[in-house]
Amino acid sequence: MLALVMLINRSGSMVLPFLGVYMTDHLHFSIENSGIILSFFGIGSVIGSWLGGMITDKIGEYRVQSLSLLLSVPLFCLIPLFKTEAGLAGIILLQSIISEAFRPANSVAITKYAKPENITRAFSLNRMAVNLGFSIGPALGGILSAISYEFLFFSNALGALVAGVMYILFFGKRNKRVAEKTKKAEEVLSVKKEGSPYRDTKFLIYCFFCVLFSICFFQLFSTLTIFYKDTAHLSQQSIGFILGYSGIIIVLMEMGFVQMAEKYFSLAFTMLIGTFICGFSYAMMAFDYSIVTLVVSMTLLCIGEIWTLPFMSTITALRSGKNNKGAYMGLNGMAFSLAFIITPYLGTMVAEKFGFDYLWIATGVITTITAAAFYFIIPWMLNGKDRT
Repeated sequence: MLALVMLINRSGSMVLPFLGVYMTDHLHFSIENSGIILSFFGIGSVIGSWLGGMITDKIGEYRVQSLSLLLSVPLFCLIPLFKTEAGLAGIILLQSIISEAFRPANSVAITKYAKPENITRAFSLNRMAVNLGFSIGPALGGILSAISYEFLFFSNALGALVAGVMYILFFGKRNKRVAEKTKKAEEVLSVKKEGSPYRDTKFLIYCFFCVLFSICFFQLFSTLTIFYKDTAHLSQQSIGFILGYSGIIIVLMEMGFVQMAEKYFSLAFTMLIGTFICGFSYAMMAFDYSIVTLVVSMTLLCIGEIWTLPFMSTITALRSGKNNKGAYMGLNGMAFSLAFIITPYLGTMVAEKFGFDYLWIATGVITTITAAAFYFIIPWMLNGKDRT
């Protein structure tokens, strides 16, 4: 049911991939200023991940997810009312804080309801729902944005509302039962005080390289769509269809590729090849950007993503304790969120000053270094738990 709620919510995810195009094409902001505004989404995401992780450990993942989904509805509706750079940056910051608080709470819910031996597949199932929704959202978003950009924001609001209502109806009573069982168990057993992830040196080093990977990977949501529009000269509908194609590929391939990795690879090797493939998919666009190359590049990016993102969550869950999972998931979520601050500005600045070819080659080099780092850091951090 968590996956179904995520599917409905992400089916309305049309705004983020088109924010850059919306600002440059509709509001006529410069590419560099658009990148700065997109960075405010990242700032809000960092705050939201930290806040969501902290309050999840205090009030529970059910309340955090419910509030995040329902409060997102009016905020999405307000975004098209802001036409200035400062106003748009402010509303995007607030909306991001609220919506991104959902992520660490959702990750904790997965670890709560999934069996330990199925945790990676549970994260993968949730990601499949995200990507199926993402395949629907941008494809529809490309069509709607050609008519009116306002439809994007209202569709996102509708998706959040439906997901929030379904989540509350299904998990309300179930969460109450689980909470009562947990309370009784804690009355019988003494709860061990567990450390903060912010003092966990090994995990902090791991998160640093998660930031580097995320800076490269999440160009998917900022510079890549601008590249498609301005350099490859794709229409908005074509951009939407390529992004939708990526979601379909992941839905079709993820569970099989995850099971393959669980059976044959260690966590470290899986992260090595997944990270490297992501970098290669970007680097190849420096040499050709015909439609065939763009589709092959997106396909490889999807394969690399499958062998990276769900396993990052598994590694975080293995490193955390029973009573501080929210804090660990929140910190790891902040690593991703930092990319939303850095990537839009850095990517657009490099593209504008040096060109997209230089940007894609640099992305390939950085991800190769990050892939090697993961290979050595993960066994060191997990102390023998380097098998999925």
